[in-house]
Amino acid sequence: MNLKNRSKVSAEFNMSSMTDMVFLLLIFFMLTSTLVTTSALDVILPKSKAQTVKKSTVTVTINPDLQVSVNSDIVDISQLELVILEAAANDPEAVIILRADASVPTGETVRVMDIAYRNRIKMVLATDPS
Repeated sequence: MNLKNRSKVSAEFNMSSMTDMVFLLLIFFMLTSTLVTTSALDVILPKSKAQTVKKSTVTVTINPDLQVSVNSDIVDISQLELVILEAAANDPEAVIILRADASVPTGETVRVMDIAYRNRIKMVLATDPS
């Protein structure tokens, strides 16, 4: 009588499906990380039902302490126009995204709007979709 066990358990482990999952997760996180906007200053944007513009060349952020940053670099208010013009110089269709905190006085936002108006640069006020 032949009583040998015909089904042997294999000690090998197949990693191909796990590597596929790792690559899919890597691609997912790489794509979603590009959709996150970062700025140097934390602000609470005003609420609105409007949609924001997808293309942004220059991002100007004003926090409640009236600190101003341009593309995540904190700038002195006296140098703001020069820095905005330098940032928008490479793109003839530049768009300024103004991210002003909800508690910032209107005069400070109008100052940035005036810089955009005088230099004929399109401007959009960023809001928090509600």
